[in-house]
Amino acid sequence: MIYKIVRDDKESDDITQQSFNDYDEAYDLLEEIYADVCCSDADYGDRPYYEIIEVEE
Repeated sequence: MIYKIVRDDKESDDITQQSFNDYDEAYDLLEEIYADVCCSDADYGDRPYYEIIEVEE
């Protein structure tokens, strides 16, 4: 399986242009991106929402 990260707003960026061989690789990248955001002070309006999807090969 191939996994991609897509944005909720359908825009494209450096993250959405990558492909991953397994879900954990994609998840680790998103975890790294959001690691500096604390739940109590998060302003998610300034950040795009990403989702990991499975892509047919």
